[in-house]
Order: sequence, then structure tokens, then C-alpha cells
Amino acid sequence: MERTLDQQGRWRSLTVAFRMSPEENADLNRRVSLSGLTKQDYIIKRLQEREVIVQGNPRVYKALRNQMTEILEELWRLKNAGDADDDFRSLLRLVTDAVYGMKDAETDHD
Repeated sequence: MERTLDQQGRWRSLTVAFRMSPEENADLNRRVSLSGLTKQDYIIKRLQEREVIVQGNPRVYKALRNQMTEILEELWRLKNAGDADDDFRSLLRLVTDAVYGMKDAETDHD
């Protein structure tokens, strides 16, 4: 059994697994990439209802750029805003929250 030590000095020796649809997996991967965390750390924080604070780094900026490209392509495809589905609106909210979260974190450090 593989054991790893977390940031609080606890041994992580248990494995937890669950099934997801391809759409749910894509959504989770998008959220993880925008958070800058590992998938494991992101899931643990969310399950414990702890806040996920986005730390800007090259990986997060690349993920944001990729998501903004997807958003732009979808906006070009839409005839009007009423045509946007719930998944697209959720993506817009997620990216907006990530960008504003990074801006607030930068302001706090100034």
C-alpha cells in the first residue's frame, strides 16, 4: 500500500474511488485546472466544504486562456444569449470566479 504525507503531516494511505459520467469528469477536470490544485487536493477541499483559493501560476493562466477560447467559440456560435445552455453558463461563472479570485488574492498581497 502506497503512503504519502500531506501538508499537515498526516499519512494518506486510503484510496477512495467513485464513478462519473464523461460530462461530470470534464467539468471536474476543468475546475481542477482552474484551481491550480491537484485533483486530489481539490476534491478533498470541496468535500470538506473548504474554500478553494485560486493561486495564479503558469498552469492556471494556461487553463484560463484555454477556457476563454472555448467561451469565445461558443459565443460566436450562439445567436443570442438566451441560446446559452446551463453548462455554458456554469463555465462562464467558473471562469469569472477564478479570474476575480486571483484579482482579490493579488489585491490582498499589495
